[in-house]
Amino acid sequence: MKEGIGLIIYGMTPETIRRLPKTDLHVHLDGSLRVSTLIDLARERGVALPSATEQGLRELVFRPHYANLAEYLEGFRYTVAVLQDREALERTACELCEDCQAEGVRYVEMRFAPQLHVRPGFDVPAVVRAVDAGIRRAADAFNRRPEVASGAEPRFVAGIILCALRYFTGELSEGYRHLIEALPEATAQELFSAASVQVARAAARLKHDEGLLVVGIDLAGQEKGYPAEDHRVAYQVAHEAFLGKTVHAGEDYGPESIFQAIGNLHADRIGHGTWLFDETKIGPRRVTDRKAYVERLAQFIADKRITIEVCLTSNQQTVPELGADLRRHPFAEMRQRRLSTTLCTDNRLVSNTTVSNEIERAAEAFALSDREVREILVYGFKRSFFPGTYLEKRTYVRQTIDFADRVLDGEAGKVS
Repeated sequence: MKEGIGLIIYGMTPETIRRLPKTDLHVHLDGSLRVSTLIDLARERGVALPSATEQGLRELVFRPHYANLAEYLEGFRYTVAVLQDREALERTACELCEDCQAEGVRYVEMRFAPQLHVRPGFDVPAVVRAVDAGIRRAADAFNRRPEVASGAEPRFVAGIILCALRYFTGELSEGYRHLIEALPEATAQELFSAASVQVARAAARLKHDEGLLVVGIDLAGQEKGYPAEDHRVAYQVAHEAFLGKTVHAGEDYGPESIFQAIGNLHADRIGHGTWLFDETKIGPRRVTDRKAYVERLAQFIADKRITIEVCLTSNQQTVPELGADLRRHPFAEMRQRRLSTTLCTDNRLVSNTTVSNEIERAAEAFALSDREVREILVYGFKRSFFPGTYLEKRTYVRQTIDFADRVLDGEAGKVS
């Protein structure tokens, strides 16, 4: 063991973790602004914030602990409010890539709900094009570095995941309000379905017709009372368009929600999956043997290599049961069962975290060896929705693995 900065890290130093090539497959653009940028954009666009200083916002909005998920999401009212034009979206997408690059993240899948940013003259495709432009600007600058251009180090690659919401009202954005007005006779479920279909069709069109960096779709928002099956049509559209499919599931509801994501929506990955093993969160009507249900679900996920996007800090902030001791997080059992897992930030601003921080916390709490950390990092690259051909992805993954091994060999050499 080596002493890290303020903590013990099993097998490697924080600097080694920073240098290792990493992924972030679950990071929300609107939850990952720089605080300074939020303040700048709010001032320029006339958006009122609870405080005009970084310290004040950290104390009042982006706090270390929240009572629940709903309170955690309160900060998004401010971040979304400043992301209503092309310049703001392009800037924040570029800065998020730069922040990832600074800590060794070489592949990121940036997700956001485009309908939250729609306004007159600025439709879903325009929203996505702005984010795409920001990503390309940051990627091009990074990949021109001599050590990257020469092939000595892996290049930076990013994809875009478009989010649909399980639940929304017209108050969330002009885009949702116009959709509701256009379908006055629709039920709530029909509205939610129509909105997610719009997202899936836009994702397919922007990827295949325009060649943007769109790689998949996601479904986010409150799970209880808003089942995944309401979005079956949208995910079938995505499925037929050969898009990657991830779903927020098991974050604030139980194993049944995870099963719906896999069974109804063809999910390739699961966002969070925090309650995968919790029998008490299974509804009383449909499942008679809860223990067997959880066991079969976990076995199915393992066998199909459905990757779980684990967000430790975010979960600890929103789940009181995990707040006191990270070792209680089901990530430990996921590892014991050999599930495919990858560590993600969820929201770099709201959770005040980085991928390196997530790895450090996991290494300390679960006594991960160098080999286990390497394995988790490799899962991230292998289970990504890479914006290229399969052969290109294989080459890229091989390059990142080789680079990771060189970093670890260098660390081993220092020890000897």
